[in-house]
Amino acid sequence: MIVTTTPFIEGRTISAYKGIVVGEAIIGTNVIADMVSSVTDFFGGGAGGYEGEVQEARATALREMQQRAARLGADAVVGVDLDCEGVGHSMVMVTATGTAVVLS
Repeated sequence: MIVTTTPFIEGRTISAYKGIVVGEAIIGTNVIADMVSSVTDFFGGGAGGYEGEVQEARATALREMQQRAARLGADAVVGVDLDCEGVGHSMVMVTATGTAVVLS
C-alpha cells in the first residue's frame, strides 16, 4: 500500500475516495524513564527511551491506518498527517490520519 503525506501520487490517478482512515497508538511511560528523561533534558541530549517508544507507537498507528484503508478496498492513503500528544501525566498518543483512495 502506498502511504504519502501529499494529496496525490505522481503519475497515478485517484479513481475513488473511500474516506478518512485513522490509526492510534497509546504508550505509557514509567517513573524511572520520566526521571532519566528529566535529567537528560536538564543536561541536554535526547531521551533515547522515549524516542524508541514514540517510533514504535508511530509504526503501530500507521499500520492500523493502512489496515483500515485495506478493509475499505483502498490501495493507497494520501494526505497522511501524524500527531503526537500527551494524555494525562504518563501516556502519549500517536495518531495517523489520511484519506483512503483507489488508484487507477
